[in-house]
Amino acid sequence: MSVPLKMRLTERQLQLPLTPHGTSLLTFLANNITNALANDQLPVRLAVTRSSENGYDCEVGVYEGWAGLRSLLRSSIFDFRRREAETTSSFNTVLVIPTGIGAQIGGHAGDAAPIAKLLGASCDSLITHPNVVNASDMNELPSNGMYVEGSLLSRMLMGNVGLQNVRSNRVLVVLDNHEQRFVDAAINTVNAARATYGLESAEIVVLEPPLRTLGETMASGRASGTVENLEALWEILDEREGEFDAIALASVVNVEVPHIDYFRSGGEVVNPWGGVEAMLTHTISSLYDVPTAHAPMMESAEIANIDPGVVDPRIAAEVISLTFLQCVLKGLHTAPRIVTDKGDFGKDDIFTVENVSCLVIPDGCIGLPTLAALNQGIPVVAVRENRNLMRNDLTRLPWEPGQLYIVENYWEAAGLLTSLREGISPGSTRRPLSGVKVSRTVSKRSIKTN
Repeated sequence: MSVPLKMRLTERQLQLPLTPHGTSLLTFLANNITNALANDQLPVRLAVTRSSENGYDCEVGVYEGWAGLRSLLRSSIFDFRRREAETTSSFNTVLVIPTGIGAQIGGHAGDAAPIAKLLGASCDSLITHPNVVNASDMNELPSNGMYVEGSLLSRMLMGNVGLQNVRSNRVLVVLDNHEQRFVDAAINTVNAARATYGLESAEIVVLEPPLRTLGETMASGRASGTVENLEALWEILDEREGEFDAIALASVVNVEVPHIDYFRSGGEVVNPWGGVEAMLTHTISSLYDVPTAHAPMMESAEIANIDPGVVDPRIAAEVISLTFLQCVLKGLHTAPRIVTDKGDFGKDDIFTVENVSCLVIPDGCIGLPTLAALNQGIPVVAVRENRNLMRNDLTRLPWEPGQLYIVENYWEAAGLLTSLREGISPGSTRRPLSGVKVSRTVSKRSIKTN
């Protein structure tokens, strides 16, 4: 893939009117967002941050700088293939907690990993993304979990890619050319993974010039940012294509929030690194169709030497690590292979949207996973207790009867998944239990005959 100079990632804010009656929200957003972007801009990530009777506030991650970009990619994030039917031989749950939305659970450093284990116990397979389980030096993906980068997870729900479990991956590690202390620490992290759980590292490449990455805050309060100096990264990936199965990236992310303020906020400040990291991994995964995850490198020795004291448990994993990279390596070690040939989708070992039984999200979140589930007829469980910055009333969407379930917490979500898995009507487990509706009809044909 030959690319010109001056490529960058950024975020666009768009205000769109209400969906015309009878129009699919997914189709409406796809058309309006695509039309609002210039020809050298490609959407890589979408969040509907607020919806009301006046329309939709959208924040769109955009990859820009090349007029021929759209024709290069095999698919758009809005491409949709409706599934023919659900495969019911197993019960498989997708767990999504979007990065950078200030979620009370899963908005920090792998603090949703207990949720992943809880819900994993209620299904045959749990498909989730790095934000849920990445915790600096720890990664607590459940044994039946699939570690799937966010854009690939969305594309799977949209019907465009399949997932195939692997025994292991050759992981290419790309590091910013940074202070030697932090480069050495990252190399030691890779070697520790090789020595302890048998990671196969295809190579470690030090990126020069390094990426220029800035974490920023959007009007909604969501974490986002900009990334520049992408050209050297693309050159590295192009030269080594076919030599790796997954990409681990570690780069410096400069943020607006002073680190000490973040550490002492009691977990109430939105994680400023995650949003721009997600934009970067979404773009890489979209261009190269391989699992990708990112770890932020410590900005300086001064920051590394900060003593924050005892912090909120949700961010404790961040203050005990120097590299934040081990969780990425552990997840990518066995991340599923991406299958793009739809002719392979029917094979027994390929996991597709046909195999998805349920989607679990924080209440109020509308992005591609929610829109895909809506259009695929996949049941959606929205959890109220996982408060976040998104301001959407999910009940306003045109769900099929019994497709949307709103629960108070993840304990309740686990019970609901068990009910759905066992084919038990969730309402039958609650009291009072209302009587079944009884209707009496008289055949119009018999009336006419009489």
